Amino acid sequence: MFEDNITNRLYFSEFLEDESGELIQLVADEDGEEMTDDNLPDELPILPIKNTVLFPGVVLPITVGRTKSIRLVKKAYKGDRIIGVVAQNNTKKEEPVFNDLYKIGTVAKILKMLVLPDGNTTIIIQGQQRFELGEPVKEEPFLKATFRILKESDEMSEDEINAITSSLKEAAYKVLKLNPEIPKEAQVALENIQSYTFLTHFLSSNINAEVSDKQKLLETNNPKERAELLLKYMLKDIQMLELKHEIASKVHSDIDQQQRDYYLRQQMKVLQDELGQDGPDQEVNALRDKAKDKKWPDEVKKHFLKELDKIGRMNPAAAEYPVAMNYAELLVDLPWEEGTEDNFDLKNAKKILDKDHFGLDKVKERILEYLAVRKLKNDLKGPILCLYGPPGVGKTSLGRSIADALGRKYVRMSLGGVHDEAEIRGHRKTYIGAMPGKIIQNINKAKSSNPVFILDEIDKVSSDFRGDPSSALLEVLDPEQNSTFKDNYLEVDYDLSKVLFIATANSLDTIQAPLRDRMEIIDVTGYTLEEKVEIAKKHLIPKQRTEHGLKAKQITFDKSAIAKLINDYTRESGVRSLERKLAAVIRNVAKSIAMEEEYQPKITEGEVRRILGPEDFDKDAYEDNKLPGVATGLAWTPSGGDILFIEASLSRGKGKLTLSGQLGDVMKESAMTALSYLKTNAASLNIDYRVFEHYDLHVHVPAGAIPKDGPSAGITMLTALASVYTQRLIRSKLAMTGEITLRGKVLPVGGIKEKILAAKRAGIREIIMCERNQKDLEEINELYIKDLKIHFVKTVQEVTEIALLSQKPKEPMNFILPETARD
Repeated sequence: MFEDNITNRLYFSEFLEDESGELIQLVADEDGEEMTDDNLPDELPILPIKNTVLFPGVVLPITVGRTKSIRLVKKAYKGDRIIGVVAQNNTKKEEPVFNDLYKIGTVAKILKMLVLPDGNTTIIIQGQQRFELGEPVKEEPFLKATFRILKESDEMSEDEINAITSSLKEAAYKVLKLNPEIPKEAQVALENIQSYTFLTHFLSSNINAEVSDKQKLLETNNPKERAELLLKYMLKDIQMLELKHEIASKVHSDIDQQQRDYYLRQQMKVLQDELGQDGPDQEVNALRDKAKDKKWPDEVKKHFLKELDKIGRMNPAAAEYPVAMNYAELLVDLPWEEGTEDNFDLKNAKKILDKDHFGLDKVKERILEYLAVRKLKNDLKGPILCLYGPPGVGKTSLGRSIADALGRKYVRMSLGGVHDEAEIRGHRKTYIGAMPGKIIQNINKAKSSNPVFILDEIDKVSSDFRGDPSSALLEVLDPEQNSTFKDNYLEVDYDLSKVLFIATANSLDTIQAPLRDRMEIIDVTGYTLEEKVEIAKKHLIPKQRTEHGLKAKQITFDKSAIAKLINDYTRESGVRSLERKLAAVIRNVAKSIAMEEEYQPKITEGEVRRILGPEDFDKDAYEDNKLPGVATGLAWTPSGGDILFIEASLSRGKGKLTLSGQLGDVMKESAMTALSYLKTNAASLNIDYRVFEHYDLHVHVPAGAIPKDGPSAGITMLTALASVYTQRLIRSKLAMTGEITLRGKVLPVGGIKEKILAAKRAGIREIIMCERNQKDLEEINELYIKDLKIHFVKTVQEVTEIALLSQKPKEPMNFILPETARD
């Protein structure tokens, strides 16, 4: 319907730029100025045009290049700007005369004249009324002739006008829908046309028809006949467009999709060969060649070749192609049956373990046992060990030493904060960004099917709506199941039974019972003073000296200086704080050397205090039992053992019990149990029963910002209460741990080794504990209990006999009690 130059003459706004850069807006006007014979000249300058016909009301830009036409335009533009526009019946004629023109044309008004940079002149004209050429007046310097205005006949009723208007617009909309080359703005133009006459002129100007057909529309004087003829042309155009669309659809459907894909792949292959790049076929063939020499189970091999066949049928441009390639590459890269040979030289293994770690005899012995059995029976499954102990004792670093001793690869996976099951089992391939779990990823990274695999911080695994990683680890750490471990991404079973899993944990309470049952728990407790001194001399000082760029002769540590660092500046089970304090001393020396200052190369106790300042911990504070009601207890913490004080005081009141120090429920119950026991057995301890009714008891555990709980403080609570009620002092440098009952029994508790180490660090010399805890001392090195006197008790009465002295404070509390008639 619409010609290519539609955007130059549509009803809606268009813009052109004149020689001064001004934008000229072109707007077709259906309500243009009405021309009558009175305001028209007798003669009209005639402008011949080719390839189009001007209709009344339509705005049309025309580029004029003929000499006569340029003269005509310039003269008219200076005058009344009225010209006659007539189409040529002979378009090949460059210099047309009157006989080369149609007899019917359109009177037009020049709206704007633009002189273009290339020398051509463009005029913007708007059709006004149809006219008929009369007699020629002259041909030079341009055509000029007389004319007669043609009037529109008005013979249609309003119903006919509405019907024809609706038909024309409906046909126009259909053309717009079928022809995607027509701008969408054309529909807006049609909707805004209200005049029936202008609608026919607008559509006639823009239909896809020959100049002769458009001229017939212009020459038709009857509006009804013109509308019918216009509708005929438009329906013909619609039929052509529909036929064209149908043919295009059939041709498109006839092309087979596989032929199209093959053609595109061949083109891509040629382009990649020209660019020197490896195409999809080369990648697939490379994977196939790699699989020939691969050691893996037959089932996995069949699965891999099946995946390669799928990839070969895929379109490389498809979104699934890179996913399938990544999956195939993982299958062929995984070490299915490729591993390292174990080093069965047990003496060398023991030497490596002793060199890297001081102490930890139980762990080293377990590893040597595993190597010995492995040497005798080569197919032993890897054990699942769990190194359990406070931070800083060398649990994680021990894994690397074990790998070196065995001659295996070493991989480590931190489980702290892991809360997504997919981190263990992997994602399904259907998910976007799917990948295998961390277990398979680390195995692939190690390139060995039997590495030493460290599962660090297994007690800090969490769970949420994304799953429970602890439950996913059940299959990984079960020796009876992990030979057929199934990763969601891998889709085939992988044998983890050859892997030596070593888990580390600071606490066993947060580990699921089924998961804990699958692991062999090995306690890695804290170090004694002597062990820490040896660790500092053999490991920490050489390491920090190297990291700070010093030589051995530039700095040495006196043994007493190391002991002072341990006792006065650190209080821990491990050696991390000790290493930081050693680094601080070495940094001070390094600064003096760098600044060429005088310094003391041998670090003594005095140098330690000068560099680090006042001591961080004061042992004397833990030995002060000069007041009644203050007892020292032993506690277990995730960072090792520690001591705590329980303070009790009495004040006039009505027997109210107050507990403070952020105590847990179990600890509160221990306090109430101790008080109940004292009330029941007040006579045996020489306590006046009236004290319980007329004095309030306040029990406080210092360091109130730290939560405290557990049954271990039972006998400590009772000793503190008995001391304050009897006003007898407690033995100095004595600590205790144990649970009590209302019957006066003392029950065993855990964490004995950590508590003994804490007692030694604090300068405690005597410890009271349950007799049933005596078995726990059998597994403790004699160095840990050296210089310690341990009292094993069964009842609370034994505790009070040992802990309470007959001595009373200098100013004992005098109880003010009312007289009573009771016995």
